[in-house]
Amino acid sequence: MSKKHFSVAIDGPSGAGKSTLAKAVAAELGIVYVDTGAIYRTIGCYVYDKQVDPKDAEAVTALLPEIKIEMQHGEDGLQRMFLNGEDVTTKIRLPQMSMYASAVSAIPQVRTFLLEMQRELARTHSVIMDGRDIATVVLPDADVKIFLYADAEIRAQRRTLELEQRGTPQPYEEVLRDIEARDWADSHRETAPLRPADDSIMVDNGDKDFEQSKQFLLTLIKDWVGL
Repeated sequence: MSKKHFSVAIDGPSGAGKSTLAKAVAAELGIVYVDTGAIYRTIGCYVYDKQVDPKDAEAVTALLPEIKIEMQHGEDGLQRMFLNGEDVTTKIRLPQMSMYASAVSAIPQVRTFLLEMQRELARTHSVIMDGRDIATVVLPDADVKIFLYADAEIRAQRRTLELEQRGTPQPYEEVLRDIEARDWADSHRETAPLRPADDSIMVDNGDKDFEQSKQFLLTLIKDWVGL
């Protein structure tokens, strides 16, 4: 849409719709979408495969030199994740990977390992990047900072439907417990806890469907960046 170089940071809790919306908005704007949660899930996937405790910082850190992560974007805009040459795009979305991703993302060495990779993408492309600490740590100078959230019950309903559509159903009560547990872990970790940046725009999309949320974010970003 525009040759202007800019970056958008979208943070928020699990199940707020960050990834789905960021991907759709990036496609509309013709810029690169970076799902940072998928990057942490990929590391979590390797830790899971190696049967290492994801909370054992020393053991996880020892695995990092063995990990090569690549991202590819298809014509459909989907960010495909490759772990040491293997396409793990589907595998990292299995329910058990959520807590692995949350646990490894709390390890400072893991965050340092990935920080430069993420910043380089923003230096070389116009990007929308979503995660837990994009506006506060990864891209503190982003042109637009958004904190997207909704009540845990609404997020659990959305995630339950998503899991059903993927063919990996889970009971609503179990999904809600997982979301509440991850909210607590993400907001209480010592390294880069989940919180809005001081200058983030707070967006509660609990009362909006996907299309309404997408149009709201598009308008917000265009107005802020001047597109």
